Amino acid sequence: MALNKKPVTGMKDIMPEEMQIRDYVISVIKETYGKFGFTPMETPCMENIENLSSKQGGENEKLIFKVLKRGEKLNLETAEKEADLVDFGMRYDLTVPLVRYYSNHANELPSPFKALQMGNVWRADRPQRGRYRQFMQCDIDILGEASNLAEIELILATTTTLGKLGFKNFEIRINDRRILKAMAAYSGFAEEDYDNIFITLDKMDKIGLEGVEKELIEDGYAKESVEKYLSLFKGMQDSDDTLSFIEEKMTGFLEEEVKTSFREIVESVNATKGDHFKLVFDPTLVRGMSYYTGTIFEIAMPEFGGSCGGGGRYDKMVGRFTGKDVPACGFSIGFERIILLLMESGFKVPNQSKKVAFLIEKGVEGKALCDVIAEAQEARKDGTQVLVARLNKNKKFQKEQLTAEGYEEFKEFYKNPLK
Repeated sequence: MALNKKPVTGMKDIMPEEMQIRDYVISVIKETYGKFGFTPMETPCMENIENLSSKQGGENEKLIFKVLKRGEKLNLETAEKEADLVDFGMRYDLTVPLVRYYSNHANELPSPFKALQMGNVWRADRPQRGRYRQFMQCDIDILGEASNLAEIELILATTTTLGKLGFKNFEIRINDRRILKAMAAYSGFAEEDYDNIFITLDKMDKIGLEGVEKELIEDGYAKESVEKYLSLFKGMQDSDDTLSFIEEKMTGFLEEEVKTSFREIVESVNATKGDHFKLVFDPTLVRGMSYYTGTIFEIAMPEFGGSCGGGGRYDKMVGRFTGKDVPACGFSIGFERIILLLMESGFKVPNQSKKVAFLIEKGVEGKALCDVIAEAQEARKDGTQVLVARLNKNKKFQKEQLTAEGYEEFKEFYKNPLK
């Protein structure tokens, strides 16, 4: 029986054209984030299953690719529950591994620690456009910085990078989990219901205000609280300054320090940013991860029609490993979606080296072949990209393929030079 030549569902083979773009994007990311002081680091692709299943990853914990125990540790006959069979899992994001890494190496790292991590992650998700079961993530995080300087730096570093890749007219949507909680408290909801309410609120862009109202009522929440809650969103729609509106309404429910810090982030970014994006306060932004404790943000691109990255503050996560909380904040670019948009736009990597193909007829050998190789080596010293290959019988088709790959010049070498 023939082996299956197709990749696993939800994963893909990457062709040379896309690989060139991916390599270019990675180089821009590393160079730009490096100028903001972020340090490259790396973690393993697998983590202990208890770290991945610690109720910090939200819905992603349902999508873990779990790894069976091996050898004598795997005993199918005596196993009674999943924990008897599984000890590791493929990481579903880079944040949990980063926090474990920081917890393990904190004494060896600077404070604050500005981390850049890029690598594949795995989720047993339903594949769709721009969403795969194996995909690259690109995260920057700042650990040990309690002030809003972390948020400001993360937003500016991310948007500068996207600008260098040619993206314009996108939005950074920003909110704060503490604002979300204050709005729920103002409306009279019980604290234990906040997460469920936020899950419904997160559907606002799909089902609208009326849909959110209907779902909250069906879930059994008091009509008076639901109406008071939705009146906040209606009021913001009618206001010229949604941030001022919510600040005024949340008096007594939201600490002044939170208001001041949040406004400072908005004003600092707006004062220093370029004109290629807008920073937008969005009170419906929730972000699914349960580990977020403060500011949250998301990239919205009109070309994609959805999120192309996001992040936020997660000050309580390190404490789960060490018993001592450390302020932490991160921002992740949706790397695969960025690549998809560049591919669909016909993006070409700029400033590529000249590409020349040396095509050698079969029979060119000995000293003649050595001379061709020497000539190719000299051209490479000057920065030219040289492909050395045998000449195919169908020379025309071979050249067409190479032209499609960006080769702009051909040198042909024959056994009989008179050809």
